[in-house]
Amino acid sequence: MMKITGLDAIMKKTEQMSKFASEIDGELASVSFDPSDPVSIEAALQQLNDAIDEKTRSYERNDWIQNLAEQLKEQGRDSILEKAAAARIGK
Repeated sequence: MMKITGLDAIMKKTEQMSKFASEIDGELASVSFDPSDPVSIEAALQQLNDAIDEKTRSYERNDWIQNLAEQLKEQGRDSILEKAAAARIGK
């Protein structure tokens, strides 16, 4: 007979991921920046990262959520940089 272990940990991670997904559903953060000012853009990126870190603070031991948080930060960074570049080109 084979014994399967670790299901409790997987169930806990799954429940936390479901709760986290509902918590971030909708607007995650609202940032504004001057597209021609690198300092302003960097500040917006930091605001986004801080907002994501705040949302994930209670899930620090859940690597699934931490990995998702890193992906959200990368997607947010890309979005901010793309919007800044588009705004500069549009001027």
